[in-house]
Amino acid sequence: MKHPVALALAIALSGSVAACTDTESGKNESATSQAQSPAVATESSNPFFAESPLPLHYPQFDKIKDSDFAPGFDRGMADQLKEVAAIVDSAEAPTFDNTIIALEKSGQILSRTSTVFFSLVGVDTNDARKAIQAEYAPKLAAHRDAIALNPKLFERVQKLYDTRDSLGLDAEGVRLIERYHTDFVRAGAKLSEADKARLKTINGEQARLGTQFSQNVLAEVNESAVVVDTKEELAGLTDEQIAAAAAAAKEKGLDGKYVIALLNTTGQPPEAQLQNRALRERLHKTSVARGSRGNPYDNTAIVSQVLKLRAEKATMLGYPTYAAYVLADETAKTPEAVNAMLTQLAPPAVANAKREGAALQSMIDKEQAAKGEPTFQLEPWDWAYYTEKVRAEKYNFDESQLKPYLEMKNVLENGVFYAAGQLYGLSFKQRTDLPVYHPDVLVYDVFDADGKQLAIFLADMYARPSKRGGAWMNSYVDQSALTGNLPIVANHLNITKPANGPTLLTWDEVTTAFHEFGHALHGMFSNVEYPYFSGTSVPRDFVEFPSQVNEMWSDWPSVLANYAKHYQTGEPMPKALLDKVLASSKFNQGFATTEYLGAAMLDQSWHQIGADKIPAADGVMAFEAAALKTNGTDYTPVPPRYRTPYFSHIMGGYAAGYYAYIWSEVLDANTVQWIKANGGLTRANGDRFRQTLLSQGGSKDALALFHDFTGQEPKIQPLLERRGLDVAND
Repeated sequence: MKHPVALALAIALSGSVAACTDTESGKNESATSQAQSPAVATESSNPFFAESPLPLHYPQFDKIKDSDFAPGFDRGMADQLKEVAAIVDSAEAPTFDNTIIALEKSGQILSRTSTVFFSLVGVDTNDARKAIQAEYAPKLAAHRDAIALNPKLFERVQKLYDTRDSLGLDAEGVRLIERYHTDFVRAGAKLSEADKARLKTINGEQARLGTQFSQNVLAEVNESAVVVDTKEELAGLTDEQIAAAAAAAKEKGLDGKYVIALLNTTGQPPEAQLQNRALRERLHKTSVARGSRGNPYDNTAIVSQVLKLRAEKATMLGYPTYAAYVLADETAKTPEAVNAMLTQLAPPAVANAKREGAALQSMIDKEQAAKGEPTFQLEPWDWAYYTEKVRAEKYNFDESQLKPYLEMKNVLENGVFYAAGQLYGLSFKQRTDLPVYHPDVLVYDVFDADGKQLAIFLADMYARPSKRGGAWMNSYVDQSALTGNLPIVANHLNITKPANGPTLLTWDEVTTAFHEFGHALHGMFSNVEYPYFSGTSVPRDFVEFPSQVNEMWSDWPSVLANYAKHYQTGEPMPKALLDKVLASSKFNQGFATTEYLGAAMLDQSWHQIGADKIPAADGVMAFEAAALKTNGTDYTPVPPRYRTPYFSHIMGGYAAGYYAYIWSEVLDANTVQWIKANGGLTRANGDRFRQTLLSQGGSKDALALFHDFTGQEPKIQPLLERRGLDVAND
């Protein structure tokens, strides 16, 4: 369990990032989402009041009721405040054990409750959970402030910080004191009482608005699903996709019609297949309008309010902008460092995107001429569709040829797990005796090379209306030698579940599965003393690095050969097809980099200005357009991956931090280069990566961990080469 300041921050951020609205309340089969009576849970009935008796303290999903959460929060906060009071009121001088370790051990009930609650809000929300989240987000923010802004508690931490080098502690213990001190200061511990009062108001309001924003995002995704009248309009989709669209329509009471569900990104996957240009246009315009169309789920006013509150908070804490405040505690350190990287990447990325766009326009012109019809200008809704045509022409294959070889469970067990076995000696065994919050969730025991249990892993692969968009990893139990806990971690994807038949993945979904398992490995391999440092408790612009490294195994020949087999015949993917996949690895990278940089630079634009420069609701979209132009990423056919009103990352844990993906990719590209130069997929390389980096969590400086593994400083050239940005590409 995390220490109180970090835990409370995690609660607040989880609430704003993972919050969802359920449009299918009451239809979910999960035992935990059934309607519950409002009766107050008793000591014996509330599963959060004691550690779970299940293996590794696995959550008792079959016993958890929605009515358990409020009592869990209430008692959890009350108990932790009593524990903090005991620390503060102690007549003994502050010591590492009676202050820091006591804080590390505090808040167990709150930790269990919040961990499960915010996970379920993200993966399977309903009306009851939505209401609880709205009620408790500001209460939890106030609880954080009650601890972080307690002057007597900070006085004890300050005394330990001042004498930390003379306490006889090891390096991890000294670092723990330093991190506590930093967190308290960044939370406002040194402010005047008047400023603390204002900060408490800001934090409470941010928690409330963040919850509302994220609930609106999911509501908009569900409400904006595109209804199609005829099967003919869906030409280009597979039979399985059409059947899934028909099933989605039937679930909404629209028998005989078809519904295309939306993802939270700007681009929508069916745009790559739909032959009907008018439908592609409708799908795209529906996607980009979300959150700014003046309906009850419009997020522009919330964005304006939150950004002004953030800017005010940063100023109070002594920083010129919110970006400066956030980045001071990341490996980047300053907005100037982030800007330097992004502005270095943007021009070649956009130039590559424009070359790609010219190729697409040429394809359009050629096709239209062959049909004897007038040509048209390339638009965002044409990009993915004609990209597949250009890919087929240039490399003689398209994405649809891959899917029969990429059955989901086979990818997971014989690809993702297999690579972990080869690299780290891990083995996995599925178990069906543990309860799950949804029938689609898979559970595995994870065993180390010596046969001892290392962790429990949950895989939640499918999209559903009650689940937020994207892909992510979360931890139900953190490893710590202090507590004796072993980790329980989960991966979440948003793959469309077919109405019937096998689940066949796109290549992007395969690499996402490997990516998220990289996060899972970071959590499972944790070998630290203190909960504070466990697993992925590292700077935001470092946390994506290990997961990006794990993507390299998705197309590693021996790994691919083990899982890329035809779902019907078992035949391996033909080498010729694999060669085409590898040859096209830099294809469309101008688009991919530009849409990402558009969003990353937009994030910085919002957070590198003062409160007086932040527009009101009616100016939010104009600010976005101006920022994209100023940043040089305003190439019309390639809009940003997220537009401001549905940019969930920056309304939560990635505020002023969306740059982290490409910042981490610099480290990733260097590391992949090192691994390839030192033998590739070997146990020696895996053990080195595990021992020097994955097992260390946040117990050492992040860039020092990178250096410990590679023995060098990071260079940008490997990233430029990977993304095809080092030279002009035709």
